[in-house]
Amino acid sequence: MARAALPISQTFASLRLVNYRLWFAGALVSNVGAWIQRVGQDWLVLRELTDNSGLAAGVVTALQFTPFLFLSPWAGLLADRLPRRRLLLATQAGQGGLAIGLGALVWSGHCQLWHVFGFAFLLGCVTAFDAPVRQVFVAEMVPSELLPNAVGLNSASFNSSRLIGPALAGLLIESFGTSWAFFLNAITYAATIGALALMRRSELQPVASAPREKGQLRAGLAYVRGRPDLLLIFAVIFIVSMLGLNSQLTIALMATTVFHKEAGQFGLLSSIFAIGALLGALNAARRTRPRLRLILATTVGFGLASAASAAMPTYWTFGLAGIFVGFATLTLITAANATIQITTPPELRGRVIALYMLVFQGATPIGSPVIGWIGQAWGARWAIAVGGGAALLAAGAALLWTRRHWRFTVQRGFPPHIVVVPCESGPR
Repeated sequence: MARAALPISQTFASLRLVNYRLWFAGALVSNVGAWIQRVGQDWLVLRELTDNSGLAAGVVTALQFTPFLFLSPWAGLLADRLPRRRLLLATQAGQGGLAIGLGALVWSGHCQLWHVFGFAFLLGCVTAFDAPVRQVFVAEMVPSELLPNAVGLNSASFNSSRLIGPALAGLLIESFGTSWAFFLNAITYAATIGALALMRRSELQPVASAPREKGQLRAGLAYVRGRPDLLLIFAVIFIVSMLGLNSQLTIALMATTVFHKEAGQFGLLSSIFAIGALLGALNAARRTRPRLRLILATTVGFGLASAASAAMPTYWTFGLAGIFVGFATLTLITAANATIQITTPPELRGRVIALYMLVFQGATPIGSPVIGWIGQAWGARWAIAVGGGAALLAAGAALLWTRRHWRFTVQRGFPPHIVVVPCESGPR
């Protein structure tokens, strides 16, 4: 079956709208700062506070995503109830304040590992409320037919910033010290806050809000339980996110323990990985209706690319393989996000997206310490290989389930990859 896709000239269709253009620009600047801080945090833990402890880096990552496990349902309910623009202003200001606080500690010379643990957890709490409302707010800026395009461009913004942020972080750390990675990130939050303040409110398209009533959290859970296609997506994303989507941690381990590189080359490696992610996001932005078979096919692609990258012998070949890992990663994540948003009623979208974020981000605190320990005990290559193998097993199990329950067949396309094609009927 031919895929539904926009012409290449329409890849940036959402940017014709003033409000989305403001949002895209502000998010691009803020995302550069987020990547700078992420690299700065990894460098701080691995090189300044420990002796390349993959376990400590994994714990920091886990603490940053643990709040998704218990806050996501409530965050989704708030995203369905409250004015999304105002909620975003609050979460962006909170994240900026935390960046200033950690930067001040590092600059003073009194920062200890437990401080990083605490700030990571607090940042995770704020981000747990920010993530679902950020996703739902996109639907207020663009018409429904452009929603997949806008979701893809959001991912493109995030990964465009990854081309710049990590490399800039390396130069910043080497030239001025680690604290400036946090200070600069705090400054960039002003871009998103400014974009939200400048939006034309009359051109926003408010999404239906949920009224205050009992049982709203249960209603969101019941809706997801009644959608086997969503449950399948959630299961695949959980496995891949838990063991496979730890690239910032595994890149840090590869750069420092396998290739013995300094901060600048570590940051450059992260930027190289972002090339593939950006291409994947732009490819996703062309799709008018992503489907389950794309999610499963790219899960297989991610697993194969990860396994290949783990075997690469040199710094540059590892970076080259990372382009393919990034492409598969962003195609998978963007397709899953867009599929969920398009097929969910507006008044339930915040809660369903929050449950998706719980699965997507909440899997990280379970997997990151495990991957960090594997990297420390067995080596960084094994940490990557385990993630790739888990993705292949998840895709295989999902394909078997669809064949049994939805009467799907599996064909081989060209270039060789696995495609799921419905025989008679199937999921959306």
